[in-house]
Amino acid sequence: MKKRVKVIERDDVVVKFAGDSGDGMQLTGAQFSDTSAFFGNDLATFPDYPAEIRAPQGTVAGVSGFQVHIGHKEVSTPGDLADVLVAMNPAALKANMKWIRPGATIIVDIDNFDSRHYKLADYIEDPLGDGSLEDYNVVKAPITEMTRDVIQKFGLPAKIADKTKNQFVAGILFWLFNRDLSIGEKFIRERFKSKPELIEANLEVLHAGYNYAETIEAIEATYQVKPAIKGAGLYRNITGNIAIAWGLLAAAEKSGRKLFLGSYPITPASEILQELSKMKNLGAVVFQAEDEIAGICSAIGASFAGCLGVSSTSGPGLSLKSEGLGLAVITELPLVVVNVQRGGPSTGLPTKTEQSDLLQALYGRHGESQVVVLASSTPANCFDYAYVASKIAIEHMTPVILLSDGYLANGSELWQIPKVKNLPPINAPLVKDNDTDYQPYKRNAINLVRSWAIPGQPGLRHRVGGLEKADLTGEISYDPYNHEKMTLLRTEKIARVANSIPKQQVFGPEEGDLLVVGWGGTYGALYTAVVEMQEEGHSISLAQFNYINPLPLNVSDVFSKFRKIIICELNLGQFAAYLRSKLPQHTYLQFNKVQGLPFLISELKHKFTEVLNETKQ
Repeated sequence: MKKRVKVIERDDVVVKFAGDSGDGMQLTGAQFSDTSAFFGNDLATFPDYPAEIRAPQGTVAGVSGFQVHIGHKEVSTPGDLADVLVAMNPAALKANMKWIRPGATIIVDIDNFDSRHYKLADYIEDPLGDGSLEDYNVVKAPITEMTRDVIQKFGLPAKIADKTKNQFVAGILFWLFNRDLSIGEKFIRERFKSKPELIEANLEVLHAGYNYAETIEAIEATYQVKPAIKGAGLYRNITGNIAIAWGLLAAAEKSGRKLFLGSYPITPASEILQELSKMKNLGAVVFQAEDEIAGICSAIGASFAGCLGVSSTSGPGLSLKSEGLGLAVITELPLVVVNVQRGGPSTGLPTKTEQSDLLQALYGRHGESQVVVLASSTPANCFDYAYVASKIAIEHMTPVILLSDGYLANGSELWQIPKVKNLPPINAPLVKDNDTDYQPYKRNAINLVRSWAIPGQPGLRHRVGGLEKADLTGEISYDPYNHEKMTLLRTEKIARVANSIPKQQVFGPEEGDLLVVGWGGTYGALYTAVVEMQEEGHSISLAQFNYINPLPLNVSDVFSKFRKIIICELNLGQFAAYLRSKLPQHTYLQFNKVQGLPFLISELKHKFTEVLNETKQ
């Protein structure tokens, strides 16, 4: 007879999966996220894993985590504190105690809670018996033992068997959140379609976890999070890196240009390279270069040949690409460089998020080398800004740097898949064959864009290179006045891009006591904090920047309508320094965080309240 349990209806729930890198918590988190997306919940996720390939097992430093926030209402962040924590060992419990709510449900793999694992996690006493968990609902599940019992009949080695225990966890969560088990079954069949011998084993473990949760008495209630109310359309759960890859593909399709990606693998940008390598059937050409310099130079060569040239990287790779970017600037060829930011300097924190490459993107080249700089702000709109970056690069014949970050790249959210036919057109400034008026650096009078002649076009022979170009003809020139003229033209061309980008939007009233300013991937936390404070009656609004160089034309007007402005960044104040140089007439406060972690809503609200109280005084 099935037990009867209480069903708690919630607008949103936060779940955290944590264990060793080999415990498969990233996969279980992704599986739970996909299931929630299929069910219709809005969601946001945040994977968090060690930088080391073989992190020390059983230690706090080796803990790999995955947090997912699902909701019936709009979800913009992965959440501050978890309602449910799955801890596969003591280290996972210790690393995450500060990230769970009082009264939360904690599911532990009791088979790993022994003296050896306590020692590895630097516990002095048994955390399950020292009274520290009295305020939580602790479920002590023999996950490893029961998984091995299920797997035994399949004749798989113990090492393989232990890798399936994440499906036992998934089964527990399917029951806890009243999910359709068939969705989990489909996930397993698709995940292991190349290894059919593992499909049945994982399916049985999934069912075993579900049945275990259904029969034990330790879980007193289940959760019901109803589907979010969304407009009609086709939706999927998507990460920022995948969205960027698809946005680039859509731009190539819309512009009629072949997509060429020349890149070197680097965390956390490698998935863009991996995703596009699967898209040969859509015309994508992918070159895994021997280094970062070869990656960008091959992309510039592809642009010279008439392709949409792209190179993806992270901070250390952007440093190496700086000379190549200068070449793209002087030749005035379309190029998109995607920089997925991570913690630095040097190797720094390769798996952690940060916004520390802004000044490098703006100024990190020798000579006067202005480029367009954009920043995506959610995993889903990584698609949009990859498309916009490509459109600007092609239509304005310029390099564009698109800034993402580790939080956006690996995090995911529910995304409505657009129709390519509804995307804005991309008009390449191509020259017709045998155009007698063609000159390589003859410019459009409105936006100063030069025309794009493809090698091999009849009557349009020209040459490009890194030496300064003579105005109009493109011949090599050492004339000092010509150099100054060309430098000013290239700079003004970037400035005029502002005429074709949207005006800066404000979320909330267009005037008030406090304007919160952010850029890029801080959007979710800033937006949620601001909306919650607006609902509490505070005079506060948000301006989140996606267009950074050039800035939208109305920024100064937006700033002038607020008594105080606070700029929030995951760095030491790079956007604040940039705004002070561009718009020095305004006064800026700062709130900065450099911990490899995104902002918490609670810490933002605390800071904003502090500033508002000072304003009233």
